[in-house]
Amino acid sequence: MMHSLPLLFRIAGKTVIVLGEGEPADAKRRLLERAGAALTTDENAAACLAFVALDQPEGAAGRLRARGVAVNVVDRPELCDFTVPSILERGPVLIAVGTGGVSAGLAKALRMRLEGVLPQSLGDLAERLGAARASLRQRWTNGAERRRALDDALAGGGPLDPLDAASAGRFDAWLEGAVDGGDGRFEFTVHSDDPDDLTLRQARWLASADAVFHESAVAEPLLVRARADAVRHELASEQQAPALKGRVVVIRRG
Repeated sequence: MMHSLPLLFRIAGKTVIVLGEGEPADAKRRLLERAGAALTTDENAAACLAFVALDQPEGAAGRLRARGVAVNVVDRPELCDFTVPSILERGPVLIAVGTGGVSAGLAKALRMRLEGVLPQSLGDLAERLGAARASLRQRWTNGAERRRALDDALAGGGPLDPLDAASAGRFDAWLEGAVDGGDGRFEFTVHSDDPDDLTLRQARWLASADAVFHESAVAEPLLVRARADAVRHELASEQQAPALKGRVVVIRRG
C-alpha cells in the first residue's frame, strides 16, 4: 500500500522556509535554489513549504503545521508532512526515488544504479518530444492513435527507446517516416501473482493497454502494471472478452 503520493511540485518563485544551520540545512538550500525557490529563514506568512533542520525541531514544526504549511523535518520522518526523494535529473526529465523516509541510503543507492542506465541524451529526447507536440497532433489527429504511435516508438528496441543514447538523434527521421499504429488484441494467461513473472512482451502489452479484461483471480499487483487510465472489465471464469476497438489486453489466470 502506498503511504505517500509522489508529486512534482512547481516551486520556482514560491516562498520556502529553511530553518537551521550546518550541512543538512545547506543541502536543502542548494536543492531549493536549483529549483528556483525564494528562500527565507523566518516563519514567513507567504511560505507554502518549510524545511526544518534543528536539533529540537518539534516546536517549529508544530507552529508551521498549525498555519497550514507543509513541513519536512530533516532525519525525522515521523514529523514530516512530505519527504524529499533522491533525484536523478536529465534535463526536463526528473526521476525521484523515495522510501517515505524509511531509508535515504536505499533511495540513494537505487538512484545511483539508475544513473548508469539512463543516458545523458534522455533530456534531449524529452525536449524534442515537447517541441514537436503540435507536429505530433497534426500527424495523428486521433489521440488514441497518437498515443499508440508514441508507445511503439518509445518501447524497448523502438526507434525512440529512452535507454538508447542515439534515440534523440533519430527523432526527426522517426516523425517524418512514422506510420499509424493498428488495433490489436492480445491474450495471455498468468500463472503467478508476481509481476516479475510477466514476460517482457506481456508487460509491454499491459503498459500500452486501452482496456484490460481479466478474471477475478488475477492479482492486483499485475493489474496495476497497466496504464492508470486503462478501462478494466472483470470476466467470469472462461468468458471471452468481446472485440473492442483499440488495444486490448485480456488476462486469464490458468
